[in-house]
Amino acid sequence: MLGKASKKLFGLLLLPPTSDPIGWHDVIAHLIPTMIDSQLLLKQQQAVEQFLTGNEPTPLLIQRVGGRNGMKYKPGHLPCNTILRSHFTDHKGCNRSRFADIWLPDGTVKSLSIEGAAILQGFPGWYEFPNETATAGSIIGYSVPPSFAAQLFMSAQSILKGAKV
Repeated sequence: MLGKASKKLFGLLLLPPTSDPIGWHDVIAHLIPTMIDSQLLLKQQQAVEQFLTGNEPTPLLIQRVGGRNGMKYKPGHLPCNTILRSHFTDHKGCNRSRFADIWLPDGTVKSLSIEGAAILQGFPGWYEFPNETATAGSIIGYSVPPSFAAQLFMSAQSILKGAKV
């Protein structure tokens, strides 16, 4: 049960405003040339074709497996969805080394790297991950994005410093 001071703190806790949203492509564009080449799966290709029927070509981040609502993709100008641990395993619970692809308007397809996924999830570029995709994917997918956690704790700290408990 929350005490009076805790209720007051959590009632006031707001994240500070940040800059406008940044599209996933702008965040990792510098890494894309270093990512390994890939080929779209049939469902991914269908998702690209469906997207292109009503939209101008733009980079797409496409999951390698679909969810309940079909293939999931994000145009490059939009922020990336949260990356989950489940993206790194298949329907049988086996580890997946390739979990998302990047389709570029020139037809190039790249496999999203662990480094790219980590940066999209908010990890700093210097953070080192284990070489095994499954282990690195667990760290990325189970984590609270570090940039979010930092903002949350700084906000809480400033409120606590000013609070008379």
